Amino acid sequence: MRTKYTGLQIGIHWLVFMLVIVAYCAMEFRGFFPRTARPTINMIHVSCGISILVLMCARLLVRLKHPAPPIQPKPKAMITGLSHLGHLAVYLLFMALPVIGLTMMYFRGNDWYAFGLVMPHAAEANFDRVDSLKEWHSILANLGYFLIGIHALAALAHHYFWKDNTLLRMMPKKRQ
Repeated sequence: MRTKYTGLQIGIHWLVFMLVIVAYCAMEFRGFFPRTARPTINMIHVSCGISILVLMCARLLVRLKHPAPPIQPKPKAMITGLSHLGHLAVYLLFMALPVIGLTMMYFRGNDWYAFGLVMPHAAEANFDRVDSLKEWHSILANLGYFLIGIHALAALAHHYFWKDNTLLRMMPKKRQ
């Protein structure tokens, strides 16, 4: 029986982690760049979002094929239930955020870029829809800070407080 996630699952997890950091940093620090750099910063943010969406979908498919390895020692049922709820929230958030962001960009009705390519847009802008989507995108992005923090704290609690293998299951193998 496996004691760790597969290499693919571990790789996707940490790649998504890095992309989330870059996406959040692009938005949080865009004000430190000259206005002329803003389209590039936005493209980085959007490209990260698309990559996160694709990887989260792939991660979900891989997870269906390769279930999580067991936690040893087995946690209480309430901890397991909260863990499943937390993971569901993370999956939903990091799939919904990019979909909302892409839809928002589409309805702006002008050229926008991802991966250096011009992306399709609506023939006519719908700024009411854009404003509504932007508000939801901001709310969910802020919620993401809390979910990421809770996820990290839970992993550390499993490791240091409950002393189980939860954190170790997602750590890359050591090179020898």
